[in-house]
Amino acid sequence: MEAFDRLPPDLRRWMTGANLPWSPKSCERIWRKAKSRGLSVNERLRLLDKVEASTLNKVEKTPR
Repeated sequence: MEAFDRLPPDLRRWMTGANLPWSPKSCERIWRKAKSRGLSVNERLRLLDKVEASTLNKVEKTPR
């Protein structure tokens, strides 16, 4: 829980509404990389949405 509490507020809000159970470590990695590329907070949040949608799409296509 401490790792989650140390995340930026915008990232914590995104994680609480996410469709997948993201770890703070994986979200922070995406967040920091996007920030280092100069993306704004809104662009980082949209990137997280895209990553999540891509992951969900892969899960849906996996044969059972």
